[in-house]
Amino acid sequence: MNFEELKAALFARGNFGMKLGLERMEESLRRLGDPHRSAPALHVAGTNGKGSTCAFLEASLRAAGLRTGLYTSPHLNHFCERIRIGGEPISEERACALLEEIIGRVPGSLGDPGLTFFEIATLMAFLAFREVEVMVIEVGLGGRLDATNVLPRPAACGIASLGLEHTEYLGPTLAHVAAEKAGIFKRGSPTATVEQPPEAMQVLEEKAAALGMKLRRALPYPGRLSLAGEHQRINAGLAAAMLELSALPHDTERGLASAAWPGRLERFDNVYLDGAHNPHAARALARALPGLGRPLHLVFGALQDKDAAAMLRELGPLATSVHYCAPDSPRAASPAALARLWPGTAHANPSAALAAARRLSGVVVCCGSLYLVGELRALLLGQERARMPAERL
Repeated sequence: MNFEELKAALFARGNFGMKLGLERMEESLRRLGDPHRSAPALHVAGTNGKGSTCAFLEASLRAAGLRTGLYTSPHLNHFCERIRIGGEPISEERACALLEEIIGRVPGSLGDPGLTFFEIATLMAFLAFREVEVMVIEVGLGGRLDATNVLPRPAACGIASLGLEHTEYLGPTLAHVAAEKAGIFKRGSPTATVEQPPEAMQVLEEKAAALGMKLRRALPYPGRLSLAGEHQRINAGLAAAMLELSALPHDTERGLASAAWPGRLERFDNVYLDGAHNPHAARALARALPGLGRPLHLVFGALQDKDAAAMLRELGPLATSVHYCAPDSPRAASPAALARLWPGTAHANPSAALAAARRLSGVVVCCGSLYLVGELRALLLGQERARMPAERL
């Protein structure tokens, strides 16, 4: 199998939609020799900040000399970014070998209905991490029924900032969301959370108490960080608390000062890229914007299923001009439709929107979708974009 064949086989699984539940994962892992049990794991759920928290965790473990495995989603530019060993994405050849192993050992994995895209990607990560000393695993969606929640007893669990998201799956209130996220708690696994809204915190504490555990409330990290924005102090504080609770070897100071997490208030001269794609994240980004400089020009694109109106209410008032574009996804909202939500200029594509914003003096901030950030990041780096089929999540 070559990587083009992998893309054709794997991304087609998106047509089967999302299937929450652990039975398929547990059976598949049994057939694969239970690779998810091969090393201690740190497991992180949340609405916003869980990816950054995972990046801080992985860097701190690696700084202590451990061979690390990091599994996150989605990718910015290339599928292999989701599965990293020692800080580096696996190769296309390695990804192909992992998928071939799944096809060979899990009958019907690519059948109808078979396994979903995210289930297969998660299995690939667990197989790849047979060669590491510690795994850092980011939850995909929710927690209780997420494919990653097969981890038997993580060295520590963490809950990043919570907000309303995917309410059709997780429920209509923050209490419902918190209950689903708390589904990753395991008896005997120490657990930490950032400060949450009261209705969410109450649920998390009740779920922890029911398992006989005390929930650690992580404080914002006061030291030097490699990632910009005050909200990253909250994520770094969660990582520091989890590392302390886990008793794993770690170098928090070096790790938090060196972690890299592309597309999170990442600077390219006067252009900043941020993956904020929901109102909660937009609010955190808005708090960081005044420190970047003025005037501020916004390049914005979003998917149809995101609350673009609420994001623009947070960000629009801070911008001198707004430039709309469509991320490279069949689910992208049209620039004209976005311009009806908040005054701005619609552009033919992200490249044109960025060019128009850069012709103006000041600072440019690009946000609204990780798809958009990945596309613009490749453009700013002068890299060829890796053509990945659209993923339905």
